[in-house]
Amino acid sequence: MSRVKTHSPAAPMDRSETTFRFLAEPTSVNFGGKVHGGALMKWIDETAYACAAVWSSRYCVTVSVGNIRFRRPILVGNLVELRARVVATGRTSMHIHVSVQAGDPKGGELLQTTDCLVVMVAVNENGHPVGVPSFEPETEEQKRLAKYAMDVKEALDAIVELKPEEVVKGEV
Repeated sequence: MSRVKTHSPAAPMDRSETTFRFLAEPTSVNFGGKVHGGALMKWIDETAYACAAVWSSRYCVTVSVGNIRFRRPILVGNLVELRARVVATGRTSMHIHVSVQAGDPKGGELLQTTDCLVVMVAVNENGHPVGVPSFEPETEEQKRLAKYAMDVKEALDAIVELKPEEVVKGEV
């Protein structure tokens, strides 16, 4: 007699990673017929937010987006995949690496179009930063991405120091 399985336990969720997949729609196109960079940046922010919120179990806000580079265009009808991964944490912050790939959904290869680092901070109901769980890289890839995140953070901190005072004060 065979048994019918009525319930199968779900595999445990990797709380450090989030993937979004969807088709690029005509509403996201710029005048050149490609997905608008602003639409892509919105998708990156949304994916990073989902990843950070799942990791921290909190509402999160974007602090910075660094080292973004648009390598190739995304076309209407492309399958778009955004993969966000926690790669480093601070006391209240999470460094999220977002990689974007796109291509023909009818069997074409997905190619990397963009990647960047997004820093998110978990906040409480009053908007004040709160602690987040620590992320400890285990694999060699995770360790390389954690080092990359810290290197980018140092570079961005150095760039901030280069800003003229009137820019920092918002006078320009």
